Amino acid sequence: MLRFRSTVSSSSLAEVAPSVDLQLSISVGRPTAAECVVRMCEGVEALKWEAAEQIRLAAMEKAYAERVRELTRREMEMAQSEFARARQMWERAREEVESAERMKERATARLGSSSSTSSSSAMEITCHSCRQRFRPA
Repeated sequence: MLRFRSTVSSSSLAEVAPSVDLQLSISVGRPTAAECVVRMCEGVEALKWEAAEQIRLAAMEKAYAERVRELTRREMEMAQSEFARARQMWERAREEVESAERMKERATARLGSSSSTSSSSAMEITCHSCRQRFRPA
């Protein structure tokens, strides 16, 4: 341990301030084994805490990814069912158009055959759903 005393004369200091005695110690030696163990334990605890924090964050990210995956799967299922329903509606509409075209062809054929046999009798064909008259093309 080193000790230092003020080198200023005590008479000049007494006028300005009370005397100051400094006692400084400088340790250059190696830390003791107990200090090393304490520091090592603190480091180990810090590493354990950091690892636990990383595990917790990874678990949260995994749960989030799983939730996003589940939501995406549900959206895909809904999109597929809507697509199937749209396809069925399109098929039904196509069948109705084909049926209407067949009815039109039959009606046109009847009108053509009836007009050649008797021009005085004319048929009036109306649509059942919209009640409009059929006009052959």
